[in-house]
Amino acid sequence: MIRLERVTRKYGSGENAVTALNDVSFKVESGSIVAIMGPSGSGKSTLLNLLGALDQPTSGHVFVADQEITNMGDDERTRFRRDHLGFVFQFFNLLPTLTAVENVELPAKLAGHLKKETKKRAEELLELVGLADRRNHTPDKLSGGQMQRVAVARALIMDPAVVLADEPTGNLDSESGEIVLGLLRGAVEGKRTVVLVTHDSHVAESGDRVLRIVDGRLAEDRPSQRPRKWSSSDAEPAMPVIPKAPRLGQWK
Repeated sequence: MIRLERVTRKYGSGENAVTALNDVSFKVESGSIVAIMGPSGSGKSTLLNLLGALDQPTSGHVFVADQEITNMGDDERTRFRRDHLGFVFQFFNLLPTLTAVENVELPAKLAGHLKKETKKRAEELLELVGLADRRNHTPDKLSGGQMQRVAVARALIMDPAVVLADEPTGNLDSESGEIVLGLLRGAVEGKRTVVLVTHDSHVAESGDRVLRIVDGRLAEDRPSQRPRKWSSSDAEPAMPVIPKAPRLGQWK
């Protein structure tokens, strides 16, 4: 699903050039959660930006969802992000004037999908993340954990092949964090791939694989040391598998 081949990203030129990533190569199989760890300034955010088609490498090749995104133009990268990627952020990035269901609908609406089908899928996703009774609440009426669950639902509205999560539990208490991790596992069991950046070793070890970036280089690539089966007993409410919806591709 994801492949990096000798990827280097430099900023600036000459003596003032800064190497954010240096000759990084790895693969990520479909249907897994991979955690990226490393100290501040190690290159984690640069790596996530490259995977998210928000930046381009100085050299090397980046493949995501079976497509090489290395040299895509701006418009092509915009379409690629819309059609193949979902994003979850530490600070939720919900629009404060929209309700939960409207926030979830937004990416599909911007893509021009039919309002009726968009709302139906948004309501289905909110039910799957345990927030059906909060669908008409604006973000100021939701807790941090609830806002992040809305953000996960929004990330899945376009049925992306890959979900990129930047510190998705970093702004949450432990219980809310477990619920969000359970949702990401539900997304994976629905045949998606999740890449998350985290400073939290517990979060990293809850996935399938850990990549550690140090000074722009891939210093470690290993299976999780504490794999665990997430289930409905981990947190309330129970979090089922979040299935893909084949019909979404036929909205237009």
